[in-house]
Amino acid sequence: MRVLPAALLALLFSVCSSWGQEIPPPFGFRWSDTSSRVERVLKGAKAKTVAREKNGGEEIWTVEGLIHPGLKRTLFTFKDGALTQIELQYEYPDWTLEHYNNRMGEIRRYFDGKYGTGRLISRSRDNDTDVIQTLVGYQWVVGKAALELFYFSAQKEPNVYRNITVTYKAI
Repeated sequence: MRVLPAALLALLFSVCSSWGQEIPPPFGFRWSDTSSRVERVLKGAKAKTVAREKNGGEEIWTVEGLIHPGLKRTLFTFKDGALTQIELQYEYPDWTLEHYNNRMGEIRRYFDGKYGTGRLISRSRDNDTDVIQTLVGYQWVVGKAALELFYFSAQKEPNVYRNITVTYKAI
C-alpha cells in the first residue's frame, strides 16, 4: 500500500522536474557542442553529411543515415561553431493520411507528457492553388530550449508529399 503513493510521487517529481529544465537535443548531444564533436559522433554512427551550407552566421549540415524508423534526414545548425538546432525530418512513403495523423498524435502526446501541453502554433490548409497544402504545428518551450512538431503535406493528384518534422532549438 505504501509503494503506490511513493511511486506516484516519484512519477510526479520526474514530470515536474523536467518542466524546470531545458529540452535537451537528441542523440545525446548538448547545446553548444562544437561542430567538431558533432562531426566525430556522426562519423562514429556511420552517418553521411550530404551538404554543408552557410547562411549568415549559421552553418547548416544535412545528414543522412542516422538509424531511426522513418528518419529521412537530419539538419544540424551551428552558430559560431556551436550547436543551436537539430531538425529531424521523417517521411513514410507508403503511409496514408490516417497513419500520419495517428503518428502525429502519438508524438504530440509523448511530448505533452514530458514537457506539458504543447501550444498550437500553426494550422492551415491552402486550397487556393492546384497543390493542396496542409501545415499543423505545435511548440513546447522549457527554459532556454524549444521543441517544435510539424506535419506538412502537399498534394496534387496523383502525387502526394507528406512529412513530420521535429525540431529542437536552443533559444
